[in-house]
Amino acid sequence: MNRLTKIRQQNELNKKEIELNYAGDTGKSWHKQYATSAWIYVGSLPYDLNEGDIITVFSQYGEIVNINLIRDRKTGKSRGFCYLCYADQRSTNLAVDNFNGIKIVGRIIQVDHVEEYKVPKYKEEVDDDVKKLWEEGCAPKPIQIDEEAAEREARLREKLLKKEAKRAEKELAKVDDLDEEFKQARKARKKLEKAEKKREKYAKKLAKRLREATPDDERGRPDDDGRWDNKKKRLDEKIDTPPPPPSHNIRPDFEKADWRDWAMFQTIRDIDKATKGDKPNNWKEEEHYVPKRIH
Repeated sequence: MNRLTKIRQQNELNKKEIELNYAGDTGKSWHKQYATSAWIYVGSLPYDLNEGDIITVFSQYGEIVNINLIRDRKTGKSRGFCYLCYADQRSTNLAVDNFNGIKIVGRIIQVDHVEEYKVPKYKEEVDDDVKKLWEEGCAPKPIQIDEEAAEREARLREKLLKKEAKRAEKELAKVDDLDEEFKQARKARKKLEKAEKKREKYAKKLAKRLREATPDDERGRPDDDGRWDNKKKRLDEKIDTPPPPPSHNIRPDFEKADWRDWAMFQTIRDIDKATKGDKPNNWKEEEHYVPKRIH
């Protein structure tokens, strides 16, 4: 069966499941057959893509733990298809439903389940990087933390917290040991400071209310040239006179011009040719150098 026919039939099957409300139901969906396999097949890939590019695209629907990009034995070039393994089997359903039939670098790819994935045979001619990828996979490794160093850091943090708590307790004890007279004097000083701030605020408000009004001679009028806003530049003075319109069709720059500029230039040129005709070219007659000995 043709590859495009398989893609079309698979997409039609997904549409029927949506119409029958089977989508998402693992017991009724056609994905149930592949519930024990976390591998998928990806075909018709562009030959320029490597393992990292494929992982970047397909990791949208889950974490990829292993990949096997089939390459030519002699040249090492990609043959255009690969096998992917997800950490969660449910990610395979999402990848098959969403990536099947999409375009990557101009090629329509095919994505399908793999019921029984066969582990590749060991070959001596395979690169060390590929062997390492087969053996260890491509999943991110957990960060290894030294237990002894972590315990030391925890002990140091506990000691620092205890020291800070003791310092806070000492400062509180010093405040409690103060004389009653000193406490009362401090309260009275704070009250005086607050009262003085209130007086200053009230004095400012009173000065604003009691100030003399501006005389009529000094007040501005709507039609007066000496108003403060007339000192600013007027709007018509700010705006320069617009430049005159172009007398001819300006040719756009080859490197910086947009396609719209090119289209406008071509249409205006066609209109000028249709209305005015071709421009007369007053070329000078050709002159050729002829040696004297030929005369």
